[in-house]
Amino acid sequence: MNIEEKEGIEIDFWKNSETENPTTFTNQNFLNKMSEAKIFYHLFLRYKLYFNNANSILEIGGGQGWASCLVKKEQNSSSVQLSDISHYAIESLIYWEKIFNVKLENKFACKSYEIPLPDKSVDLVYCFAAAHHFVEQKKTLKEIKRVLKPNGVCLYLYEPTCRKFIYPLAFKRVNSKRPEVPEDLLIVKEILRFGRELGLKSSYDYFYSTESRGPIATVYYLILSKFKFLAHVLPCTANFIFIKE
Repeated sequence: MNIEEKEGIEIDFWKNSETENPTTFTNQNFLNKMSEAKIFYHLFLRYKLYFNNANSILEIGGGQGWASCLVKKEQNSSSVQLSDISHYAIESLIYWEKIFNVKLENKFACKSYEIPLPDKSVDLVYCFAAAHHFVEQKKTLKEIKRVLKPNGVCLYLYEPTCRKFIYPLAFKRVNSKRPEVPEDLLIVKEILRFGRELGLKSSYDYFYSTESRGPIATVYYLILSKFKFLAHVLPCTANFIFIKE
C-alpha cells in the first residue's frame, strides 16, 4: 500500500464510520473518547509545564478535536489550534466545543508534513496516539521544527513503540486488531535519530499506564511496570519530547 492509499483510508475513515462520522454524535463515540481522555489528561498533567509555557498550541492528528477542547478548557488564555488529515474528522469539532463549552481559535485539515502555518509561529505542538499514523515521519518532524518558535516543544504522547528487531511481528499484531485503518508502531531509535538529525533535542520515556486497557494488556503493562528493562525489548507505549533549541 502506497502513501496516497494510506492517507486516503485515514481521511475516509471519519466519513464512513458508523459511530464517528460528522453527521451524528453517538453515545458510543462519546464514551470511547472519554475513556481516552482519562489517559490524555494524566499526560497533560505530567507535561503541564510545557502547556503552561505555551501561548500558542497546535494539535496535529487531532481527529475530532476533543483533546484540543480539553486543553482549551485548561488553558483558556492560550491560542489552541486543531489539525487533522481528514476534514470529515474536523467537522465533528462542533460537538466537542459544545460539550467542553469552549471555542478553538482555528481548525484546519492538513497532512502532518504540510502544516499551513507560518515559520516560528507555535510554542507547542502535540499529538495524542496519532504520530504512529503519520506516513512521513522525518518530514513531519522537519515541518514541526519549521512552525515551532525558538525553544518550542513538540510532544508525541501515548505512542505504541517497539525495537527494530521485533517490528515485523509487532506490526502484524497491531494491524490484526484494527484492520479497517492501517496501524503502525514507532521504532524508538529511528524516531530519536530523525529528531537529532534535524537538530531537535530528542528524548522519550516509557508509559506503563493500565488505564482503559483490556485484561491481557493490563497484566502485560503491570509486568512491564515491575520489570522496566523489558520495555527495552518488548513493545511498550512511550512519550517523546522534541525541543527546538
